[in-house]
Parts: sequence; C-alpha cells; structure tokens
Amino acid sequence: MRLNKVQFRALRNKRITLLGMSGVGKTHLAKVIGQVGDWFHFSGDYHIGATHLKDEIVDNIALKMKKDPWLQKLLNNHSISVNSQVTFDNLEPISAFLGKVGNPEEDGLPIDEFTRRQAKFCEAEIRAMNDVPKFIERALNQGHEHFINDAGGSLCELGDESVYQTLAEHTLILYIKTSSANEKMLIERAQKRPKPLYYQTEFLQSALNEYLGENKLSYVAQISPDAFVRWVFPKLVANRLPKYQAIADQYGYTLNSDDLYQCKTADDVFNLIDEALD
Repeated sequence: MRLNKVQFRALRNKRITLLGMSGVGKTHLAKVIGQVGDWFHFSGDYHIGATHLKDEIVDNIALKMKKDPWLQKLLNNHSISVNSQVTFDNLEPISAFLGKVGNPEEDGLPIDEFTRRQAKFCEAEIRAMNDVPKFIERALNQGHEHFINDAGGSLCELGDESVYQTLAEHTLILYIKTSSANEKMLIERAQKRPKPLYYQTEFLQSALNEYLGENKLSYVAQISPDAFVRWVFPKLVANRLPKYQAIADQYGYTLNSDDLYQCKTADDVFNLIDEALD
C-alpha cells in the first residue's frame, strides 16, 4: 500500500503491518496507536501458535509430560488433558516447540528434529500472514475501525515474495529500524537470556559449520544450546537488517526506533508515520 500522508490520514479504515526485530518496539507502537480509535490487534506469533502450530505444540507438551512418571500416569488415566496454553500474552509454548539445537543433556534438540521444527514454523508463519486479509475483513465485520498486524521478527526470513505482496496490497508496511544503541540493547538482552529463534536454512547451516570449526567440535550434539544462541544472535541481527530494509524499500516505509520510543501518544505516532510517508 503506497500512500502519502494526506491519503493515509484520510483513510476511514487504516491497516498497518509492523516489521522489525522482536523487541524493537512493534508492540509498543501498537499499544500507543491503539489509544485513539478502535483497532483490531492481530498478533502474528499468537495466530501461529493458537492456530497453525497448535497440534505440534500440544504434541510437544505431551511429550515433555510423558517424561515425568507421575504426569504420565495422570495422562494415561485421563485425569488431566493437554492444550497449547498459547495466549496473546504468553507465547512461551511456541518457544518451547522451536527449542534450541545442540547437546541433549542441556535440553538441546538433534539437528534433524530442530530443522523439522524450523520448517514447520516457517510454514505456519507464511500461512498466518496469508490469513491477514481474512482477519481484516473479520475485524471490519466485528465493528473495528482499524487493523494492525504485529508481525514476528522472522517475517523477513520467509523467502516467499507473495507474502510480502499480499501484505503490501492490504496494509501499510512500516519497518521499525533499529538504531545502533537499540541494536546493542537487543543483543545484550538476547545474550543474557538466550531464547529459541527461527533461522533461515542456509544461514543456520553456515552458522553451525562456523561454530563447530571455531570451537573444534565434531558434531552438533556437542554444542551447548545457550552458548550457540549467544554466539549466533549478533550474526542473525546483521543478516536480517538488510532483508528488512529491502522489504521496506520495495513495499513500505521506514521508522527509526529512537524516534518511536519518544512517542507517548497516538498523535506522536501518526506524526512519525507522516514523516515516513513523505
């Protein structure tokens, strides 16, 4: 959706997709802009977990429960049931499904299972983003004025140009670009608390080979899962940034994260968007 600021302001039903690294401020923007008007907040990650990965997540939870004899007995007796537990504010079951690659004694996943889950997540994210037009229509039918798609940080990794074309056709794509200070903060946060991540296939294979070589390891099962995430995250950020920018250059517009963090009201955000559209 290509617009100037006058056209955007005049839209009766505004529709936005937020693009950028997790933690860069997408949800902050969504909450601030939601202060004015009736916005339908579509969380890409929530929709992935609650819909397209629900069965996989439930199976993973059940598998973990079966490792505990007491819980296994309750499951066998149908005394308890398993559900995904994914909520709008709790996406931990998705992270648990993605997992980390490496030493099984440190809860690492074998490389074959890890890459299978990565592929499942990518497929689910593509499907979730292709659901956006349907949810825009649903939001309008429910009486919501506006729509905001709070997309996951891995949106730039999908390798499916039709997804970006669909989002650009139905929404205004806004890329929140990290400043150097913000990038450093994201890296420090990830290294303090390494989380499961999605990696594009070629990037993952190259990173694993490099890590094994640097640490004189023979195979992936020797890798410390958390150590690998800490090591690879800065490389992942550097790999993703030009991909985000390429999407923004072709289909959308760019906001700077430092400017966004100064926004306290919806008017502040709209003024920032005006500058980007100009």
